[in-house]
Amino acid sequence: MERQLEAYCAHLRNERQVSEHTLLAYRRDLDKVIEFCNAQGIAGWAGLQVQQLRQLVARQHHHGQSSRSLARLLSAVRGLYRYLNREGLCQHDPANGLTPPKGERRLPKALDTDRALQLLDGGVDDDFIARRDQAILELFYSSGLRLSELTGLDLAQLDLAAGLVQVLGKGGKSRVLPVGRKAREALQAWLRLRGIGGPLDDAVFITRQGKRLSPRAIQMRVKTAGERELGQHLHPHMLRHSFASHLLESSQDLRAVQEMLGHADISTTQIYTHLDFQHLAAVYDSAHPRAKRSKGTDS
Repeated sequence: MERQLEAYCAHLRNERQVSEHTLLAYRRDLDKVIEFCNAQGIAGWAGLQVQQLRQLVARQHHHGQSSRSLARLLSAVRGLYRYLNREGLCQHDPANGLTPPKGERRLPKALDTDRALQLLDGGVDDDFIARRDQAILELFYSSGLRLSELTGLDLAQLDLAAGLVQVLGKGGKSRVLPVGRKAREALQAWLRLRGIGGPLDDAVFITRQGKRLSPRAIQMRVKTAGERELGQHLHPHMLRHSFASHLLESSQDLRAVQEMLGHADISTTQIYTHLDFQHLAAVYDSAHPRAKRSKGTDS
């Protein structure tokens, strides 16, 4: 088993040219499978059957392995067996049809309205970096863009006079989103200074060297703003979550929020109803005179 795994890893490294990080992760997962097989007296990859792999997954889940990690393990097994089948070393795939146990769906973290305003309403220096970063923050919060959508944004996709932005989302699907007044003002202030960077293409957000700002660079700028203005960790997806939850609080229109976020399935959007109910419950508890029971009473 070890020899065949080494050959598969060489295939991943040399032919598939996967990253070293991915290779190490797959190797760790497949080493767990080998360890399990040795304990079960399974002599080779051809001897591992679906029932046994299911047992391994259940055991790992019982010991606290996350659903995401188990999905990666099954993906590693499928990749290995595709290779083994292609090489004529195996004729089956024990991972076929197996899915990891569903984990608890964590609610996305979002800023409350006061924290969002604290982030955005501070003073902004009239320079290249400050105006650019403010426009990035405002656009994330105004229109709920994904990081990839904001990174790929070109000038032709902005219509500030009409207050609209056209983005290319997942699956190459295009959608048009409104851009709020504050975001339009921030973008206009940034675009007046954008030329200082000597733009090399039509990217809306660029570096001082004129290159399109990378996703990693945008993440770092958002993180820096969160630490400076809020004293907390902040990432682009948190601004998207804040946009969605605040919009739902005020509109109660789940379908509209789904369309603006670009979710293919409304069940993905429905997670924000949990955030909305949390908000309503907090308001009720703090404001309603009958919300809090007196101490010592039982229901």
